[in-house]
Amino acid sequence: MGITRGAKFQISNRGTAAFPLMCFRPTVSNPYSVFYGGKPVKFSFNVILVSLILTILLSRALQFLLKPLKQSSFVSQLLGGIMMGPSLMAQSPIFVSMVFPFTSDFLLKNLGIMGLMLYLFVSGVKMDIGLLNRARKKQLCIALPSIFVPLLISSIVGFTTRNSMDMDLKKFASIEAIALSLSVTTFPVHYSVLEELNLLSSEVGNMAMSITIISDTIAINFMLAFEAMKQNEVSTINSVFYTISSVVFSAFLINVVRRVMLKIIHITPEGQPVNQCYVIFIFLAVFVFGFIADMIGLSIGVGSFWLGLVIPDGPPLGTTLVEKAEAIIMQVFLPCYFAFIGFNTDFYAMKEAGWTALSPLFGLVISGYVSKLISTVLAAKMAGLSWRDSLAMSLILSMRGNAELTLYAHWVDKDIIDVPSFSMLVLGTLILMGVHVPLISFLYDPTKPYMVNQRRTIQHTAPNDHLRILLCIKKKEHLPGLVNLLQLSYPTVQTPFSIHVFHLVELIGRANPLFIDHQHQQLKELVTRFPDWETIHNALMLYQQGREDFVDLQFFSATASKATMYQDVCKLALTCESVIIILPLEKKFHGEIVTAEQWGGGHRSMIIQVLENAPCSVGLLLEKAERWKLPQPASYNFIVLFLGGPDSREALSYSSRMADNPQVSLTVIRFLSSNSEEDDEIQKKMDDGLMTSFWVRKEGNKRVSYRELIVRNGADTIAAILEMSKEKYYDMWIVGRKQVTNPSLLEGMSTWTENQEELGIIGDYVSSSDSVNVDSLLVIQKQVLRGKGSTLP
Repeated sequence: MGITRGAKFQISNRGTAAFPLMCFRPTVSNPYSVFYGGKPVKFSFNVILVSLILTILLSRALQFLLKPLKQSSFVSQLLGGIMMGPSLMAQSPIFVSMVFPFTSDFLLKNLGIMGLMLYLFVSGVKMDIGLLNRARKKQLCIALPSIFVPLLISSIVGFTTRNSMDMDLKKFASIEAIALSLSVTTFPVHYSVLEELNLLSSEVGNMAMSITIISDTIAINFMLAFEAMKQNEVSTINSVFYTISSVVFSAFLINVVRRVMLKIIHITPEGQPVNQCYVIFIFLAVFVFGFIADMIGLSIGVGSFWLGLVIPDGPPLGTTLVEKAEAIIMQVFLPCYFAFIGFNTDFYAMKEAGWTALSPLFGLVISGYVSKLISTVLAAKMAGLSWRDSLAMSLILSMRGNAELTLYAHWVDKDIIDVPSFSMLVLGTLILMGVHVPLISFLYDPTKPYMVNQRRTIQHTAPNDHLRILLCIKKKEHLPGLVNLLQLSYPTVQTPFSIHVFHLVELIGRANPLFIDHQHQQLKELVTRFPDWETIHNALMLYQQGREDFVDLQFFSATASKATMYQDVCKLALTCESVIIILPLEKKFHGEIVTAEQWGGGHRSMIIQVLENAPCSVGLLLEKAERWKLPQPASYNFIVLFLGGPDSREALSYSSRMADNPQVSLTVIRFLSSNSEEDDEIQKKMDDGLMTSFWVRKEGNKRVSYRELIVRNGADTIAAILEMSKEKYYDMWIVGRKQVTNPSLLEGMSTWTENQEELGIIGDYVSSSDSVNVDSLLVIQKQVLRGKGSTLP
């Protein structure tokens, strides 16, 4: 049998865990290729490559197969490791001899441990200790019962059943160490799962992260105390040296290493990446501090995790470290760690050990898990959460993962548990995560708060009410187009604006999303976190000059991951009671195809997610002209393409406000189908009513013109658009995004466009066609009724 274990892991009840004494060459090279009679799978380095490839491919394949079941990557990777271990594939001598002979397992196992150290280091870098200072009473009211109630109950159960435990497990330090691990919530585990579930910016996710950091802080202190007790079982002097070493180690990290990291940040020029030499030095320090932690009796992952904690999160240092390391750690090294766990997980050893040997530990684990689940639910409910959210919070805080697996292996090394008990704990972790993650997805919908029944549209905003606009800015290059749009929207004393400016920055190098209301922040403090903010702030304050009586500006900033950025936008729109969200787009040219810039990660952009979840209308502003360089004209020609339906009505309502601007000339083109039988009669009546109201109000305005065009299909619609672009130059084209009164107006047009998901068919054609010369395009979607698949009338 080629699978070997460390000294402690070899103490198994099964023959597969104890090996006869054998002599072999530790490394064998392959001097000949297969064409000269060589056998690559018999040589050490080739075998290591095969093992690594198989480990990664199996974990990725399982992740793909389990994705429809809402399983996390942790479950697929751990299951892949177990499948390759003695519980399944390693039962085959042929598989073991070819894939995991004696010459390969040592390096693969150590690659996994190195991967774990780097993973914990990156998790520490992302962790924001400042959340402890910002923790509110609600978080504390949930955190403390969720830790101390299960700790107390599992300790009682442990000491009640200790007579049936073996000699090592029944010791006070052993029982308390296991009880503590069942009570606390570890940051690396919860961050990775919440990130996968896109819950980092949600209310429950944010609260869970704060509670996790409180829990980790408590756990570190208890862990040091219980480890000292464990050392004291061997010798009192060992315990004293261990305590002194741990204190000195942590003090050195806080007082020396952190100052060095701050110095590195200080000497790094603003906006420039950290010097490569410093990055290499820090990654080397990960292994140095891991070695020191293991040497003084701490778990080997503790040193790397604590090093990550003292490094300031976010740019420039934290961001650089995460960007350079995260991909290879998560996709290459970490699967090796799961393979190491799988090699030492033996379900047959559990069977041979029997229920009598395993039941005391099982009772301890179940009591801790159930008490944590119940105490967290009750604490969350008392803190004001709904029962559904309380249960989701409890499931999140009861999850187990990489940190716990490391503890299990550490306990084997410390003689607290044996291989059958280790295997039982690994199996329990697998089942727990396999059940919890889908349940959390089912119970908690982060977009639920954005479901509103009130009409939050421009059409239903009274002319003398504040028009509440949420202006989203990702980078300063968006400013000219957005400021130009605000100027032309023509706020006055009779039609005032409330503008909420939201600067969004992608979250890299830190785990906790950051949301800042600038009302009580100093500008200098913000510039250090958001380098573009000073330019954005100054440009908009310049726009407000002379308009203070009817333009109210409020500023907000947030750092969030791409996948959850839309949640911050929708949440702020809901809080500020916005009637429209303005999102700027850019156009990037790829060959002959022009595509809209993607704000968000994965196959779904932030734009699409906002359109689907926004509690109000949404406007997409696309600038094809570079307004930094263009002179401002004295007058503007705008055109509205009105194809009917809710989106077109909202576009007309916004255009109606612009038409009051003496600098704007507005042309409204209404498209009617020659085949009126396909008209949606209800929508047609709403179109007629709004158009009549619009024309009555604008009839005396000589800068407003109105025409109706009758078309048969999409080809006629395209021809009409091209004719309009030839007869007159329009600075801005305004269209509804998708819904139309008669589908024949767009018949056959889907073949004319490449990127209609964001802008709609008409919007994408206008933005992409070389025949339509345009500076700006404004695509508007009216507020969508969530859960009904339709828009408000």
